Amino acid sequence: MLRRRAGASASPEPEQASPADDRPAAQAGKGRPTPKRSEVERARRQGQAYAPPPADKKQAAAQRRDRQRSEQKRRMDAMRKGEEWALPPRDRGPVRALARDYIDSRRLVVSEYILFGVVVLIIAIFAIGSARNSTLILYIELAILGIILVEALYHGAVVSRLAKQRLPGQSTSMIWWYIAKRSLRLRASRVPPPRVERGATI
Repeated sequence: MLRRRAGASASPEPEQASPADDRPAAQAGKGRPTPKRSEVERARRQGQAYAPPPADKKQAAAQRRDRQRSEQKRRMDAMRKGEEWALPPRDRGPVRALARDYIDSRRLVVSEYILFGVVVLIIAIFAIGSARNSTLILYIELAILGIILVEALYHGAVVSRLAKQRLPGQSTSMIWWYIAKRSLRLRASRVPPPRVERGATI
């Protein structure tokens, strides 16, 4: 009887409140959006600690622009060095790198300045405007196309020969067309940018 009364008189101890229950509602949550997995993985690969985006939209947009500028500068620097990951798919491969270096090292590429001749031709067409001179204009157009084609085929043959010697087994298909497109651009506007000087030995 004494044991039963003692057990009956004992009251359960009150449960202790957990620390999470004492926190205010504003602090219980994260207070910021969950970062995307791709952003966390990219920051981890770059060796950077991931910083959550700020709550202010203007500040977040400014940080996003800064990241884009930084990434663009990093990619451009890598492109100038010829790093494969930074190049567009059409410019990848050792044969195309050899073709770019060969064209960029040439002291004189007629196709590079052909654009100025096209501008003069357009002005002449509007200035003359006579059917009597249309044949002459046609011959000039054919001459411009001929210069571009002959120069591209010549340079393509040289690059193909060098590729067979230095890069056996690599495809040189349509390399002349790739050279033609690069030759038509002024040196300062070529993408990827030239990494060799004019007159350099390739």
